[in-house]
Amino acid sequence: MSAMLKCPFIAARLALASLVILIAGCSGLPAQQTSGVERLYILDCGEGVAGDISRWSPGVNIGKSMPFAENCYLIKHAQGWILWDTGLDDAIAALPDGEAPADPRAIHWRRPKTLASQLEQLGVKPSDIKYVAISHSHPDHIGNVEMFPQAMLLVQKAEYEWPGTNNAPRFRPGHPVTKIEGDKDVFGDGSVTIFSTPGHTPGHQSMLVKLPKTGAIVLSGDAVHFKSNWDNRRVPSINFDRDQTLASMQRIADLLVREKAQLWINHDKAQRDTLKMAPEYYE
Repeated sequence: MSAMLKCPFIAARLALASLVILIAGCSGLPAQQTSGVERLYILDCGEGVAGDISRWSPGVNIGKSMPFAENCYLIKHAQGWILWDTGLDDAIAALPDGEAPADPRAIHWRRPKTLASQLEQLGVKPSDIKYVAISHSHPDHIGNVEMFPQAMLLVQKAEYEWPGTNNAPRFRPGHPVTKIEGDKDVFGDGSVTIFSTPGHTPGHQSMLVKLPKTGAIVLSGDAVHFKSNWDNRRVPSINFDRDQTLASMQRIADLLVREKAQLWINHDKAQRDTLKMAPEYYE
């Protein structure tokens, strides 16, 4: 008599385990992944007023002003901290009247809170930040990049190599950088994915974050500036490429459906006023 027959309990357990494995293999369903993201903070990285909103929505609301927000997002992952955009330069906080634009139609920015003070409140040191991911290289998004001189920059190659004013580089050449071409799964577990959304600038990118409780969120960068532009697929006159912008909006729309995700529009102050700001967070 075999050892297995002498131990019917062990034989039964082995049979059950084999059945479970067989069912799982035939289901065609992938094993559910656990998100490595632990929490997401929304940081106040600036507030402003646009002098003429038709600059962003051509032919609509000509001459009307509109409040703008500037958000940064701090994400705690099991493998380290990642900061999405760095906002307006903290030095603007010291200017009594903020930073007035040369073009009165543009945004008059203020900095009510510094990025440094918000990180300090959370007990996060600049040296704790492993990655700084940049949606694009406009000044209101990269103002504090050099607060994190050792963090790895995650930026599209097309954006990094896009010449700045007088052909000057848009980032400090010595800063550690990963030049992305397309999409990037930052931590390798599908929880934080950068995806290419050019149009506003040549190498604009957006981010998909999967939180264990809140679910999926798409951080727009400036692929879209506020909800009415999103709803009507309006393209700002200042954008680099209209067709790319529309294609990127469609890519985001498809992603929202596929991932059942929320869209958080970076500059939409009305939306931001409904969200929890740091030190509160999303899980």
